[in-house]
Amino acid sequence: MILEKEYLRERAVMYARKYAFMRNPLFYSFAGIGGNCTNFVSQCVLAGSCVMNFTAVYGWYYLSTTRRSASWTGVEYFYNFMTQNTDVGPFGEEVSIENAEIGDVIQLANEAGDFYHTLIISKIDESGEIYICANSNDALDRPLSEYNYFSLRVIHILGVRYDTRFIIDCFESLYSPPLDPIMPPSEEEAPNEMNAPPEQENQE
Repeated sequence: MILEKEYLRERAVMYARKYAFMRNPLFYSFAGIGGNCTNFVSQCVLAGSCVMNFTAVYGWYYLSTTRRSASWTGVEYFYNFMTQNTDVGPFGEEVSIENAEIGDVIQLANEAGDFYHTLIISKIDESGEIYICANSNDALDRPLSEYNYFSLRVIHILGVRYDTRFIIDCFESLYSPPLDPIMPPSEEEAPNEMNAPPEQENQE
């Protein structure tokens, strides 16, 4: 049975702040080979949801460097999954910056309209100033106003769908390794290879 649950924004932010300047050993860092920004934000969203989607091609998951979805590390693929997902895992919609909340995701674009960087909102102060955490040009509670970009979009995480057969509270083991928070699917269910070229999925 598929049910919905709350996206735990505070957990996503806790994770983002802890790993803004360090790397979780459970995940490979793609810094220097395409960028680690979306990989980092995917980890943060996982901390707030504890549900991956192991669907081949269109899912959102990380098992290893060679068994992960394009949406886990790719800017555009991440956006497509989060805004179009109708199955298990986190799901959301694009909203205006005025409707952003902590734990939501911001993506920056250049003048050509290409989105190249993924950030997570860690704080919004009383004046409305937004602060973010990020990897690749690591940032901890950095004001969004300090970034140079042509345009942006906000992915508001609405909730999380989960299969009642696989209920996992991964936060503690994800936040404080070495315990592995991921319950991998069977060999029949798990994809065996990536579905997009690395230069596209790791772009930042």
